[in-house]
Amino acid sequence: MAREQFQSLTEQMYYILLALLEPRCGVDISQKAMEISRGRMQIGPGTLYTLLAKFEKEDMIKEAGVEGRRKYYQITDHGLAMLREEYRRLETLVEEGREYMRGGAL
Repeated sequence: MAREQFQSLTEQMYYILLALLEPRCGVDISQKAMEISRGRMQIGPGTLYTLLAKFEKEDMIKEAGVEGRRKYYQITDHGLAMLREEYRRLETLVEEGREYMRGGAL
């Protein structure tokens, strides 16, 4: 059985979807991801536009408008559901590991 695409999100995917909770163009998406991650997550244009195309194909985002050469995107209801699912998955990972990491493993 083939693994379902986007069963879990990469960090770049996660931050892009977070950034698209408001309509943004490519440059603004990258800047917002960097802001959300406190400078830890840099997303280059190749990665960004490849993921945006995949997200659009899977109806996770949609075009929100065009201004000159800038194309704006926003998250769809399907994309928001996927983002929430990933957030819950990450919370579960942290919760399940908490008692083990408190035991001095850190």
